[in-house]
Amino acid sequence: MNLQPWAPYLSIIVIILAAALTALVLIQSKGQDLGGFLGGGGESGAFRTRRGIEVVLHRLTIGIAVLFFISVLLSFLAWGQVS
Repeated sequence: MNLQPWAPYLSIIVIILAAALTALVLIQSKGQDLGGFLGGGGESGAFRTRRGIEVVLHRLTIGIAVLFFISVLLSFLAWGQVS
């Protein structure tokens, strides 16, 4: 499988996905205080149910993370073929 011609495009895709993943993580932690961000929290340590937009953001973050992981692996393979 020759991925060498795709190497520059895969690098751009990795950068875009990294920026999107960073933005999604920051948006999700925006509503929490510093204690919640560092692992503590005012919710007595219990998990709470995600509703509405939180569910969409959570699932979108997981999807983008999986795409990022796959694209990084393909990018490493492609750049390894460049000589």
